[in-house]
Amino acid sequence: MFKKAIQFLLFFGIGATILYLVFRSQNAAFMEQCRLDGVPEDQCSLTDKLLGDFSTVHVGWLLMVMVAFTVSNIFRALRWQMLLEPIGYHARFHNSFLTILLGYFANLGFPRMGEVIRAGSLARYEKAPLDKVMGTLVIDRLADVVCLGLVVGLAFLFEGTTLLNFINSNRQSGAPTGGISLPWILLLTGLIILGAGYLFRARLQELTLVKKGLEVVKGFWEGLRSVLKLKSPAMFTVYSLGIWAMFYLQCYFNLLAFPPTAHLGAGAALMVFVFGTLGFVIPSPGGMGTFHALCIAALALYGINGGDAFSYANISFFAIQIFYNIIGGVSSLVLLPVLNKGKD
Repeated sequence: MFKKAIQFLLFFGIGATILYLVFRSQNAAFMEQCRLDGVPEDQCSLTDKLLGDFSTVHVGWLLMVMVAFTVSNIFRALRWQMLLEPIGYHARFHNSFLTILLGYFANLGFPRMGEVIRAGSLARYEKAPLDKVMGTLVIDRLADVVCLGLVVGLAFLFEGTTLLNFINSNRQSGAPTGGISLPWILLLTGLIILGAGYLFRARLQELTLVKKGLEVVKGFWEGLRSVLKLKSPAMFTVYSLGIWAMFYLQCYFNLLAFPPTAHLGAGAALMVFVFGTLGFVIPSPGGMGTFHALCIAALALYGINGGDAFSYANISFFAIQIFYNIIGGVSSLVLLPVLNKGKD
């Protein structure tokens, strides 16, 4: 329990620090703009602006954001059912759907732990081996990586000039050429470990710990191979594309919901979507701080000032990551035991 508390505080601290730095930066820019516009300092507050901006949101578009996110989770649940069937488990839809919501909820406190919670919950209620279920989640995430690559490719295609300008302006200097780089050190170390493992494989296989480890790896691999035994690869592809189409629509609807960004078109939505998604890749609770920073950077490319961009990021973040995922996660905690009563 103490270790989990420390992990929570660490990740929360990372997210909160980044969010604070983003706020401080935007507040300084906002105050400077007020000075240039001749607005008295006591009448210039980014916090007041943020609260005021929340009141201007178009509720109808915000509801569409939540509909799109719900549909994406339905597609993900159906896709997960497809991955579980080849390993002999026909997961009930309500279990696959609710455990997905539970995973998102867990990620708010412990980044990357949502997958473990999601797999563990489904394995419990469907009486399936955890290692095999985890194997299917690897395929689930690999499919997402492929789709993310496709989205980035579309961003290059439709908004290539804007994206390349951003990359060129933020490119970091290369690593020094002298000495052995860290990747080469890691590669050589890995080769040495693999070589030693191969030479002493007979002795290692006699160890109880190694035997148990091999059993877990075998089950994990069986879960990975489920993608090769899909009954309908076409539907798997449809679900995968559907998930990411809904993610994109979430972003587009969010832009339409906020008056200062409502005029931005589909191309700008694609760019903001790519940047915002990358913000969720960085380990912080639900993308807190990192999502905000990258959304602001993307919107700046389209002439949206920092204050409005900061408000947009918060509206988008609170709608799904806080409001939806907390309600969905708590509801899942209540509903899963009830729906599976007598089946444990």
